Amino acid sequence: MIKRILAGLALLLVILVAVIAVKTVQYRPAQVAASEPFSVGADVGQAAQDLAEAVRFRTVSTDMSHPDFPGFLAFLQERFPAVHRVMERTLLEPVTPLYKWQGTNPDLPPVMLAAHYDVVPVTEDTLGEWDHPPFAGVVADGFVWGRGTLDNKGALIAALTAAEKLINDGFTPERTIYFSFGGDEETGGLGAIAVADHLRGQGVQLAWVLDEGSFVLDKIIPGLDVPVASINLAEKGYLTIQLVAHAEGGHSSMPPRQTAVGQLARAVARLQEAPMPGGLSGVSAEFFDALGRHFTLDKRAIFANRWLFGPVLEGILSGSPSTDAMLRTTTAPTMLEGSPKENVLPTRAVATINFRLHPRDSIDDVLAHVKAAIDDEGIEIVADRDLASPASPVSDSQGPGFKDVEASIREVFGPIASVPGLTIAATDARHYAKAADAAYRINPFQIEGDDLARFHGIDERLSIANIERGINFYAALIGRQ
Repeated sequence: MIKRILAGLALLLVILVAVIAVKTVQYRPAQVAASEPFSVGADVGQAAQDLAEAVRFRTVSTDMSHPDFPGFLAFLQERFPAVHRVMERTLLEPVTPLYKWQGTNPDLPPVMLAAHYDVVPVTEDTLGEWDHPPFAGVVADGFVWGRGTLDNKGALIAALTAAEKLINDGFTPERTIYFSFGGDEETGGLGAIAVADHLRGQGVQLAWVLDEGSFVLDKIIPGLDVPVASINLAEKGYLTIQLVAHAEGGHSSMPPRQTAVGQLARAVARLQEAPMPGGLSGVSAEFFDALGRHFTLDKRAIFANRWLFGPVLEGILSGSPSTDAMLRTTTAPTMLEGSPKENVLPTRAVATINFRLHPRDSIDDVLAHVKAAIDDEGIEIVADRDLASPASPVSDSQGPGFKDVEASIREVFGPIASVPGLTIAATDARHYAKAADAAYRINPFQIEGDDLARFHGIDERLSIANIERGINFYAALIGRQ
């Protein structure tokens, strides 16, 4: 009897191993036909100088009254005369130009390429740490250096350079193409909202829009040797709440057993110990399913057999902040407020918590989770709904816009991995999506791990090789329209 049981178990084990092996072997990237590298033949050296000049305009969005905002727009008019001769330009508030390149076939729904030219500030205490001054627009060592090169003037200059070259070559798109360049993306995107409202007021529904979001990631994802182009289908929502504890206060020499600070600390700890439920579903499943096919065989076995290894895989992915953010709504305590003096018990203690909402969760879902996790009627939960925004709609990874972007990326960057992804921060695309059937997010530049700290950080720069890639990407994409 025992032998029969052991034999049966052995047979089941063999079947299990066989199923895992077959699924792993079948789990591989789709074959993509090789294509000749595409180049539109633009003057890359001039484009690098144009980006350097663009950097010199201090378009810091915390001071939109600065004369460099209209100065930058005048610079675009001077530098790209063919674009401004052929395209209709509408200036929307605040300082957001919208260009319309009329196509030859009015029956085709239009598309839009977007970027922003406002930048984040540079703090005075970091100026000495920059290799080149952040607004000097220095071209050196194969890079254009300065604030805004990566985020997001590089994409703007690349898109206009591609359009300028194609117009001068006699090209006209079949489909109407809009270009929108936001001037206040870093402070909320009122310009992008104005663009979406303007388009809808004109009865225009875009087939798709492409904005910033991710990049071609090289040696950034552990275990992957091939560069990965993450073409993001959606972006997370945004919610900030305050947890408030109240107490009588008094002198610190006679504290009660529980102070407002202690009660608040317990609430914050409970919230951090109970993250929002995550999981490999929806856009998260699409991302990791496409990404997993490019790993080595041993790791592919785990991704290919989620029916068996699903909990293990989710546990592994939850262990890293970058991949955990792809699985769930994130919880980030960021600010604390208590007594103004060390020997005074506060009557009110406040913790500020920032959430980035996964598309599966609503604002009300998050608030209900917070209340249940804290489980303390003495903690007041205050939500700033005016500044909150839900996650954007999830666009179709099988749609024509995604396919055009993916094909253009491959045509320029070669045989790399391309995956549908999720933008974990906020962009103007969430506003443009209100006037479009789909919104996709990627910058056509290849970055490595040490570039991540340069975003909103010190020594922001963009390589001249990337400027060329970006121009060719936009030219290839425009040529498909």
